[in-house]
Amino acid sequence: MKKPLLLGTSALLLAGSSALAQQDVTIRWMAGNTAIAMETTQAMAQMYMDANPHTIGGEEYNVTVEVIQGPESASDRYALYLQFFQAQSAEADILEIDVIWPGDLAEHLVDLYEYEGVAEDVQAHFPAIVENNTVDGRLVGIPAFTDAGLLYYRSDLLEEYGFDGPPETWAELEEMARTIVEGESADNPDFTGFVWQGQAYEGLTCNALEWIASFGGGTIVSQEGQIEVFNDQAIAALETAAGWVGTISPQAVTGFQEEDARRIFTAGNAVFMRNWPYAYALLVDAEGDVTTENVGITTLPAGEEGGTPAATLGGWQYGVNRYSNNPEVAVDVARFMASREGQLYRALNEGLLPTIEALYEDEELLGSPYAWFADLLPVFQSAVARPSTPTAPRYNEVSRAFFTAVHGVLMGTTDAETALGELEFTLEELTGLPVAGGAQEVASR
Repeated sequence: MKKPLLLGTSALLLAGSSALAQQDVTIRWMAGNTAIAMETTQAMAQMYMDANPHTIGGEEYNVTVEVIQGPESASDRYALYLQFFQAQSAEADILEIDVIWPGDLAEHLVDLYEYEGVAEDVQAHFPAIVENNTVDGRLVGIPAFTDAGLLYYRSDLLEEYGFDGPPETWAELEEMARTIVEGESADNPDFTGFVWQGQAYEGLTCNALEWIASFGGGTIVSQEGQIEVFNDQAIAALETAAGWVGTISPQAVTGFQEEDARRIFTAGNAVFMRNWPYAYALLVDAEGDVTTENVGITTLPAGEEGGTPAATLGGWQYGVNRYSNNPEVAVDVARFMASREGQLYRALNEGLLPTIEALYEDEELLGSPYAWFADLLPVFQSAVARPSTPTAPRYNEVSRAFFTAVHGVLMGTTDAETALGELEFTLEELTGLPVAGGAQEVASR
């Protein structure tokens, strides 16, 4: 891969040239809110500035990168971006974009493919993320760091009860959970089999998308823009999940978010948990009965033997404001932040998962406290994106309709076939998109 110009290579080649008049430019980068995020981004900004001057598009620049602290809430940050765009403001040149925002914000972000080197850069990133960030052929975000759903399991309990390893299918998970709960509940009546995020919110969209995709039932709306939610596989997936409630999962799971599930699992009261990678990072230095010594992480199960595991993508991207006064320089800065050097720095100093596949075999990363990242590579290779791009700008409404329908099935207020049939009609009304036909149609339709 051609190294980004921002690393100083071109500046060295042109050192001593008096033909280029150096220009002073300030690029403002709106980053995260936490103390560690600010510390890391400011250090990365300094790394870029230390390589000054930069030659970009035949011009020489002395670049100052100013880091702006964004709002704590992702919703508040999204609202702030909309204010910038409505005013066509250049208040921030580089914006960190949630994985579900590219479709909604695309018209206000530059097409990164128009800038030299970007198309080559993104070939190193996970394809599913690049596809998610591409709207009508325009790349509106360079992947910054990623996230995906994982299956956590108590390796000590699986061994104690004679299981060779984690489950590969949901049916195997049910069998293991029932066996272990039966054995453990005599001494611990609070013990349960499997905890996950079942409340009616975005987290349930992520969980249910994983179930349906792992059964071969599609991704709600395909990246090609076809509604594919009402089919036999999707119905079977929701019927399976509804059967967990009150059996291998507590009845209260229909009100759980991420931290509800994590607290139960880390307290030693569950054998399996679906959660994001952050939960494992919290176990690294944990004290107590549940630590990284007896917890394993793996891909979520497939719907059936020979099926395909699926993990919903999370994470953030770097977008460049269309109204920036210096978009070419801003793209150059973003390329550095998303480069191998930039992503490795964020991984080692902030614990954020890279989107560059080769970094999962990097010797420096493997020799660090984050060596466990390497175990997650198969997860990202099988990750699926939420349909935020093909349903833009109505993804939030689509997601709400989806998780509301799924929650009704989990609560037992409706059956899966009825819920998904009604959902298909709702999505047609919301999006105007066509319904996928053919082999996935429900047999009884």
